[in-house]
Amino acid sequence: MNKNRPVEQRITETLEKNYMPYAMSVIVSRAIPEIDGLKPAHRKLLYTMYKMGLLSGNRTKSANVVGQTMKLNPHGDASIYETLVRLTRGNASLLHPYVDSKGNFGKVYSRDMKYAAARYTEVKLDSICEELFADLDKNAVDFVDNYDGTLKEPVILPATFPSILVNSNQGIAVGMASNICSFNLQEVCEATIHYLENSDTDFVKYLKAPDFSTGAQLIYNEKDMREIYRTGKGSFKLRAKYSYDKKNSCIEIYEIPYTTTSEAIIDSISDLVKEGKIKDIVDVRDETDLNGLKITLDIKRSADPDALMNRLFKLTPLQDSFNCNFNILINNTPKVMGIKEILDEWIKFRINCIKRQIMFDINKKSEKLHLLLGLKKILLDIDKAIKIIRETEQDSEVIPNLMKGFDIDRVQAEFIAEIKLRNLNREYILNRVEEVETLSKDIEDLRSTHNDERKIKKIIIRQLKNVAKKYGQPRRTEIVPEEDIEVITVEKMIEDYNLKLFLTEQNYFKKIPLVSLRANPEQKLKDDDKIIQELETHNKADLLLFSNKCTVYKIKIYDIPDSKASALGEYLTNMLELEPDEKIIYMVATDDYSGYILFAYENGKFSKIELKSYETKTNRRKLANAYSDLSKLVSIMYLDSDTDLVTFSSINKVLVFNTANINPKTTRNSQGVQVMKGKKGSTVTRVAKLEESGITNFDYYRTKNIPAVGCYLRPEDVEDNQTLLEFDKK
Repeated sequence: MNKNRPVEQRITETLEKNYMPYAMSVIVSRAIPEIDGLKPAHRKLLYTMYKMGLLSGNRTKSANVVGQTMKLNPHGDASIYETLVRLTRGNASLLHPYVDSKGNFGKVYSRDMKYAAARYTEVKLDSICEELFADLDKNAVDFVDNYDGTLKEPVILPATFPSILVNSNQGIAVGMASNICSFNLQEVCEATIHYLENSDTDFVKYLKAPDFSTGAQLIYNEKDMREIYRTGKGSFKLRAKYSYDKKNSCIEIYEIPYTTTSEAIIDSISDLVKEGKIKDIVDVRDETDLNGLKITLDIKRSADPDALMNRLFKLTPLQDSFNCNFNILINNTPKVMGIKEILDEWIKFRINCIKRQIMFDINKKSEKLHLLLGLKKILLDIDKAIKIIRETEQDSEVIPNLMKGFDIDRVQAEFIAEIKLRNLNREYILNRVEEVETLSKDIEDLRSTHNDERKIKKIIIRQLKNVAKKYGQPRRTEIVPEEDIEVITVEKMIEDYNLKLFLTEQNYFKKIPLVSLRANPEQKLKDDDKIIQELETHNKADLLLFSNKCTVYKIKIYDIPDSKASALGEYLTNMLELEPDEKIIYMVATDDYSGYILFAYENGKFSKIELKSYETKTNRRKLANAYSDLSKLVSIMYLDSDTDLVTFSSINKVLVFNTANINPKTTRNSQGVQVMKGKKGSTVTRVAKLEESGITNFDYYRTKNIPAVGCYLRPEDVEDNQTLLEFDKK
């Protein structure tokens, strides 16, 4: 048998043996907070500072705290200091910081603002930590050995308020995570008090919504909030606060969502400006200083600041979501809980702490009472006690002789033996004995409280009221009802501006902002190409593109990228996926689909189709049968109202008529009505508006009724530069 051959092991066994202990260690001992609102790293750090006397003393160097904490926390100094930083007032991560700090500790709202080294900064415990360590010395919680068995540390801290809900906490374990938002201290205490008094408390009434150290606005949806409170899971939206400085034409953002940073916001806005998606912002800069966060946006004076911010809320982290996952360790078991369950567990935890503290007091008072009862017995004969002590020959016999002489136990005898000679007088002993009655009553009251949870709950309520009064502060995060928030649609996100569209004979299309066109009006085209239509419109209009295949293509103009005069533009064959021999011959831009499209055919028929016929409820991009194909198309023309038109035939007949004589149709491929009668095989060759026709005497060719044959073109109405639209060549 080959001894060097590796032993085969099932993968499931390997995972169970090696990976599962690691996973459980991360869950239980590192990443998930317990009911006191602290992870082990936080607890070890705060307890170390407590033992260092930093609850009431002066600040000490952070490096000193980090070094001392390593006696409880075997991790490196860097991770310990990083934990310390997050707990400080200077970093502003917590609504109620546990560490009073001096020096640069960075900011929670900044990604790049780094904290100073531990040797430069100073810390001490903040006064609110008195509530975390209350009655710790009265056996309120269990203590365990540290990692090397040289020190004791608390398993949990006996916090007198639901700190798990007051300060935010995030952690990523193996296979699970925890993300607990912070709530206002006063609201948490009030909600807990009402719940202790009435188990049917509606938490939404008292615990209005989460509250964050970075302020900002919370978009409130009661249904979603109730779901979070019930299950411990869900999300809500936070958005930045801003003000508009009209004089300097700039927007100042002074509070941002807790979940993002100023650098992430600035980077996102800069990218939008570079990509041309936002055109109203001239400059963006970080003006954060000692007074706090400030991001300044210089904008154009013509811009609407509120509309611009609404677009930025949609496109940048200026509006962000907080995903709740109230996963908490309960008896070393991770559990996702709603607010009611969390408070149930916290109340159970506090009742246990108070019972232990009461029992500690009972034991201490009972011990003292026991000693005083022994002292009371010598009151009957002080001289006898002195005589026993004086006549006892050996020191070791003093205690046994006192025990026999007064029928007391060893503890009482030792207490009496230790009394100074000067105190062995009737006055001293009477004063001490008077405490017996008081102690007896105190012990009786303590036992009564210990055995009555209603009394213990009253103690909890009293403590909560005291905490709320002493440390409560106004909300920082403003609650904004969801119905007051403007719904930001895609349309509202799009920037609107005036532009000009160009369509070329070879299917090239350009969308050029008028600002850019004024700077460079010279159009670049292919050598054998020419512009067949120009159209002024704006970025939010709809565009209809008619092809020579009786098809219309619908597209949002803002979906087409801007072009420059020096570029060829978009090739419509590729953009619209046209057939090889298909060409776009006409375009119409519209906001409301009002007006008509007039189609003129070679056979003299005209169809006036309502533009509404091309408006569809669904965003269909391609509509077939856009017009009739029974006769060759000669002209397409958009009409916003009826007007006079001039029609030319192949035998030089000319007819002037008004489009009001043509009844509009809703059927897109209608054949239309006869306008110009044909003669000797003649066909319609051109249709033009009066000012574009080259005709001087319109009345000569005008007809009141259609159909009509028209009149021959007179020599004086012929212009050398007159051009004909020949669709049969396209």
